[in-house]
Amino acid sequence: MVDYNAASGLVAGSLPVFNAGMWLLYAFSGPVFWAASTHIDKYLVERYFRHADTAVLMVFTALVGLLLLPAIALFDSGVLRPGATAMAVMAVSGILYMGAMLFYLRAIQSEEASVVAALFQASTLFTFLLGWLFLHEKLGWAQGAGCVLIVAGAMALSLDRQFSLRKFKLRLVLLMLAATFVLALSSVLFKFFALRDNFWTTTFWNTVGEALFGIAILALPAYRRQFLALFRRHPGPVIGINAANELVNLGGGLGVRYAMLLAPVAVVSAISATTTFFVFAFGILLTLFLPRLGRENLSARNLLQKLAGTILIFGGVVLVEAL
Repeated sequence: MVDYNAASGLVAGSLPVFNAGMWLLYAFSGPVFWAASTHIDKYLVERYFRHADTAVLMVFTALVGLLLLPAIALFDSGVLRPGATAMAVMAVSGILYMGAMLFYLRAIQSEEASVVAALFQASTLFTFLLGWLFLHEKLGWAQGAGCVLIVAGAMALSLDRQFSLRKFKLRLVLLMLAATFVLALSSVLFKFFALRDNFWTTTFWNTVGEALFGIAILALPAYRRQFLALFRRHPGPVIGINAANELVNLGGGLGVRYAMLLAPVAVVSAISATTTFFVFAFGILLTLFLPRLGRENLSARNLLQKLAGTILIFGGVVLVEAL
């Protein structure tokens, strides 16, 4: 089904021909890089975007992707090989990804990075379902139970630190459910076309979709004014930090997407649940040593709540990995 391509290492109808055991390393690259990116996002939002719409931040993501398009095209000269419909759907996958990130940034404006990262793991639930429906990936009872534990841990971390259901953060949960569903749909579309065509071709058209999303934001006068005003006030920090952050995020994204070619998307998604642990660990280090760059609530009650949620999530990961 897939022609051999030296850049992607794919052979017709198969997974990459070299060391398939490397999928776990690729899968874990995402959580580590994304945890770092989550704290950078939180810093950017609090430092430069507190009074601006987070949609403006997506413009920087789109611009970095736009700059990468020529490099990807040079690396893989076959990016124009797929048909028009296939290219359009791959671009839609990139647009969906940007939409998911927009929901996520709106959530992180008002919540701790570790809580938002935990809620991101609800994507596992949606990826299980969509992978089963569209990719025919079959999963056993252990994976189903693991999915339940992951979602339960994520939901537990969304409660107010007094554990009061009356203070359940409905807006936060709705934003993150929207983000994770759209992200899961984007991931499933990516795998479908990456296996059918090739990894770098799919990445190219995903990035085109991301760039189109940013152009659409800039086309709106209110967002364009915010973008230009922010650029004039803080050109160096905003561009430098955003560029570094996008490279970190891109590294994690490419690693996870490649891992999805080697293992079921639901399993790779569940591995990404460890993002919660890395975000929490990085948050503690920042609070203790660089509090100006990030701060987590380290009260005993909050630590116990996060520990309980993390244990549930890791328990779910262990079951999901029993594939």
